[in-house]
Amino acid sequence: MAMGKKTLKQYEARAKIAKAMAHPSRLLMLDLLRDREMCVNELTEQVGADQSTVSKHLAILRETGLLDVRKEGAMSFYRVSCVCLDGFFSCMETVLKADLEQRRSSVE
Repeated sequence: MAMGKKTLKQYEARAKIAKAMAHPSRLLMLDLLRDREMCVNELTEQVGADQSTVSKHLAILRETGLLDVRKEGAMSFYRVSCVCLDGFFSCMETVLKADLEQRRSSVE
């Protein structure tokens, strides 16, 4: 069933990506990995969660194509695989600021 120019499957794929990003720890990891690749141990320290939890988050992000992994011996190094996250995070901040300004103006 077509929905305009997009199909239901395309919207389901978009929802899967949005769902993968819908966790504060995963958003933090994506933000950290935009600048450089990191191993699980580094991410565990930054996120403040145990290694198995961080690994599960990384697997979810990899399944949706948001992260790539590079193996070096027993170590795995993760990095963001798409260049569009800067625009996405910028858009989110714009929405947050606009909402905050609207809330402020409604109480004044």
